Amino acid sequence: MPSGSLSAAVATSRVRERLARQERKQQLQGQQPPSGKQDRIYFNVEKGSIWVFEQPQSLGFSNVTTNCRMTVVKLKSGGLWVHAPIAPTKECLRMLKELGAPVEYIVLPTFAYEHKIFVGPFSRRFPKAKVWVAPSQWSWPINMPAQLFGIFPKGVLKDDETATPWGDEIEHKVFKSSVGIGPYIEVAFFHKRTRTLLVTDAVVSVPEAPPELVKPEDLVSAAASNFFVRVLAGDLADEPVRGVPLKPTELTPAVRDLGWQRMALQILYIVPGDLRDPLRGFRAIANRLIVSPIVATLVFSTSPADSRRWVESICRDWNFRQIIPAHFSAPIPATPADLRAAFSFVFYDQQQQGRRLGTQEHLGNGSVAGGGGLLSGWFARLGLGGSGGAAAKQGVVYPEEDIRALNSAKEFLKSAGVVNK
Repeated sequence: MPSGSLSAAVATSRVRERLARQERKQQLQGQQPPSGKQDRIYFNVEKGSIWVFEQPQSLGFSNVTTNCRMTVVKLKSGGLWVHAPIAPTKECLRMLKELGAPVEYIVLPTFAYEHKIFVGPFSRRFPKAKVWVAPSQWSWPINMPAQLFGIFPKGVLKDDETATPWGDEIEHKVFKSSVGIGPYIEVAFFHKRTRTLLVTDAVVSVPEAPPELVKPEDLVSAAASNFFVRVLAGDLADEPVRGVPLKPTELTPAVRDLGWQRMALQILYIVPGDLRDPLRGFRAIANRLIVSPIVATLVFSTSPADSRRWVESICRDWNFRQIIPAHFSAPIPATPADLRAAFSFVFYDQQQQGRRLGTQEHLGNGSVAGGGGLLSGWFARLGLGGSGGAAAKQGVVYPEEDIRALNSAKEFLKSAGVVNK
């Protein structure tokens, strides 16, 4: 073996050993689910074709929790194609084994840390599987190569490429746009036989009730008054909400609802307008196909032309009937018209309108867009009015008080050069 190849092999071996030690340390520190007890959700979306596996994901070190989803597709070859792998706990591996098929491909569809971190550990459990990744992988605050995350890709996804090993069954389209400090990358996939669109963080649908794997004690804690709630509530801080005590001790239906509504709005907005009683803001977005306000504000709205091209390409080429995202509800019954509606904000002429993203100022009416009117006119002029001249579906307009903090953060990050102007 040439000396250069030998040195590279030794370096790779050392990286793998270091990653294995780091993985064991992460399990001990709780950064990974240490056992199968947290793998509570596993179900068949399409009989014999698509399965989803879920684990809990917390916001930082808080009790604010939602689900993180891995989707598995069975290919014609009989092998499994794994989208956005989760932690390979004993329970996760046992459930995968029950499918009775080998893992052939592991796909990282984004650059995002929470989806990248388990690709390495997962691929080490299936060493014969080939890893494919979204292009232009990077990390922040330190930009490290994928190999230091334990990811050794066999292929990189290119936009609209059909030469992938699964290209006759699953197509893909790459969204890539600079957000100032680096590119935002997400790859959407279309499983042709089941007409299923797979995304990571592009769109979500927040359920009325919390995902099953959100712990009851976390919901009780979220429903309790705390420093953050009291600061935002002002004079109302000592007033109970909808009959829920300031310090509840058991999970009643009212406590569950309040806890989940607070969690959901913190995940979507970080700092929502009314965290004390989030019912109005929650109703504006629950059970609807939406773009998460964070990525809408800091990514898609800052790159409207790139966003429009990606969305229009998906809607033009793929006649999907359902969407499976990596978080919240799935599968979501949805069509190309629904996806266009969720991304309606990227079709606004923002300079001419002089309005901020997603607030009531855009429409000058209630917290949620509905009916005909101004948006329908914009969509008609853009040729997006649907078949037969029908009015375009319309997306959610985020309540102004909830989106305000994100808009302020966006202005600060723009001035600092972190996101696009």
